[in-house]
Amino acid sequence: MKTKKDLSIIVPVYNEQDSLNQLYAEIKDNVQDKYSWELIFINDGSSDKSKEIILDLVNSDSNVKLIDFLINKGKSEALNAGFKKCTGNIVLTLDADLQDDPNEIGAFVSKVKETNGLVSGWKKNRLDSLSKRIQSKIFNFVLRFLTKIKLHDFNCGFKAYPLDAVKMINIYGGLHRFIPVLVKNNGFAISELVVNHRKRKHGYSKYTKSRIFHGFFDLITLMFFKRYLTRPLHLFGLLGLVLFMLGIIINVYLTINWFNGIWITPFKNPLFFLGLLLLIIGVQFFSIGLVCELIVNINKNKNRTNARYFNFDE
Repeated sequence: MKTKKDLSIIVPVYNEQDSLNQLYAEIKDNVQDKYSWELIFINDGSSDKSKEIILDLVNSDSNVKLIDFLINKGKSEALNAGFKKCTGNIVLTLDADLQDDPNEIGAFVSKVKETNGLVSGWKKNRLDSLSKRIQSKIFNFVLRFLTKIKLHDFNCGFKAYPLDAVKMINIYGGLHRFIPVLVKNNGFAISELVVNHRKRKHGYSKYTKSRIFHGFFDLITLMFFKRYLTRPLHLFGLLGLVLFMLGIIINVYLTINWFNGIWITPFKNPLFFLGLLLLIIGVQFFSIGLVCELIVNINKNKNRTNARYFNFDE
């Protein structure tokens, strides 16, 4: 049986072997004797010695847990796995590269208790390259405009949540960039806290320019799901209705012409085939919407993941 903690700290890891021991020590210094806590590392298919280092920590400290992905699945999948296994009343996420400062854990905990909602870090003095800062500003401006959520840094890895908030979301692909939007959609308050952003000491940034395009498509996915995830018939039914009505209009037009003595053999009239095609496609879209509605309302078993779990209570 799971023992509930005061605090769960979730850290995705990908090739961060040089940072892990220092990160663990800093986190422990800030939570030991203050909270009952667990530290969940998710090894995202690292090719260095990250897994071995974490396993040493697991064997030496019962508060440390490991989820080991056999292949690299990305930050969203890593966070999602941690969210599914965490038990703390308050859940924190931070990156493994030492750029997030564990000394601020206490401030995040206090803010979550005050707001009972998500608290997102704001790297006000961001120590990254100019190009990365510009891309971040554009991304955050667009997201603020579209979602009406007043955050300066949606993608900051340092966040804190009530346990209920993380249990209600399912993230994959690149949706970790939009966690505040997902949490907001579930009715939780959103606030932010200025954080100390430190320079990277070890390793290299996993940021790539392709994330700009991925982020754009993920945003479309998010906006689409927000509107139609639980009501697909509203999308497919509307499209089906529009196409069906266009087909009806075309066939009514042809019928009127026939009554007025204007008649063209159907097989020589493209409008006849267009009208017939629109009627058929309209019915098909409507049928797809009904099938999707059935799928949405079916309770599915949780997806299996190819991950191994270490030091978790059953």
